[in-house]
Amino acid sequence: MSVSSETSKSSVSSVTKYFKVPFWAQILAGLVLGVLLGWLARSQDISWLVTTLEKVGDTFIGLLKLAVAPLVFFAILVSITNLRKVNNAARLASRTLLWFMITSLIAVAIGLVIGLVTNPGAGTGLTPADGAKPENTGSWIDFLTGIVPTDVITPFTELNVLQIVFMAAVAGIAALQLGEKAQPILNLSESILELLQKALWWVIRLAPLGTVGLIGNAIATYGWDLIGKYATFTADIYVGCAIVLFVVYPVLLATVAKASPIQFFKGAWPAIQLAFVSRSSVGTMPLTQKVTERLGVPKEYASFAVPFGATTKMDGCAAIYPAIAAIFVAQIFDIQLGIGDYLLIAFVSVVGSAATAGLTGATVMLTLTLSTLGLPMEGVGLLLAIDPILDMMRTATNVAGQVVAPLIVSAREGILDRDKFNSVASAPVDADEPNPVAVAA
Repeated sequence: MSVSSETSKSSVSSVTKYFKVPFWAQILAGLVLGVLLGWLARSQDISWLVTTLEKVGDTFIGLLKLAVAPLVFFAILVSITNLRKVNNAARLASRTLLWFMITSLIAVAIGLVIGLVTNPGAGTGLTPADGAKPENTGSWIDFLTGIVPTDVITPFTELNVLQIVFMAAVAGIAALQLGEKAQPILNLSESILELLQKALWWVIRLAPLGTVGLIGNAIATYGWDLIGKYATFTADIYVGCAIVLFVVYPVLLATVAKASPIQFFKGAWPAIQLAFVSRSSVGTMPLTQKVTERLGVPKEYASFAVPFGATTKMDGCAAIYPAIAAIFVAQIFDIQLGIGDYLLIAFVSVVGSAATAGLTGATVMLTLTLSTLGLPMEGVGLLLAIDPILDMMRTATNVAGQVVAPLIVSAREGILDRDKFNSVASAPVDADEPNPVAVAA
């Protein structure tokens, strides 16, 4: 009887595994279905379908955002305390920040060159009258004074990630100072973090369905006419991100880390594709950390570098995008930018990237850049409609950079597990789930 039961279970498992659809294929199917449903809803003016697509997409993003505040707090807290387990922790932290800055400078330089060569604001037919000031804008005063919260509740209810990071960093440093006395709190924090990651994984599994809603709603709402108006600008963002993602990162890996770019993409691709769909670096963070560890970065270091990167490392949103967007807005409003302005853009990209906070969209970073350059805030309104389409590629680039930097630092510090890196396979997304379970397609 037991033998028969075991045989039956084995057969069911084999059949389930055989018919299971790879996660990347589910995402691709979601993209195709979303485009088709969006086109159908727009061309046939099917209002209920537009509403359904919008609700599906909003629900998926809402589920991701639901976990953002506690996830960021406990991830940063635990990551800081985990540094005590790593030799030369201060050196690793400083090297991580250094490589974040180096790659950001490269990315913003590429964005500026592309913007200057292509003139994305020329020939669009857009005028200053088409723009509108955003309700919320960023400035250096707001950025600097907004880091410290006035209470411990508001940052969580209003999802002010920068303030949450500040509180988590303070709590983590205090826990390090307390030593053994803080161990019960650290054990609880680690358990809560695992619980949040587990719950978020269930949301991640819904990404193909979320893709249908997000892409479908974008097509149904804006159609192809909008993309036509912003064709050069859209192409600039995608080309710039692609150069960073498929040229700059591989070159840095091959020359600085002496690591195979192909192996990198094999290991990191599940996180990159999820970032493309979810448009949230923080929402992708648990998977980003898993693939980083799978590529041979020590767990203790990865648990610091990845959460830190998910809230501050934004080559797509905070470097390429504001560089090209600033040139675009300046051209629409017929304002000439000089060398000093381009240097300011680079400065803002490196120093102010934490303002993006790993959430969907980069409006705060754009307003911070425009205010620093003295450009009209109405320019933000010109770009809001096209933002969801741009944000997919920007976030994918962000997340790839969040894996590349720890890899480079680990390789240069001699702590990268080369055998693990060289043997990484193109595993399905389920292989990176915390405590993997069998999930039917």
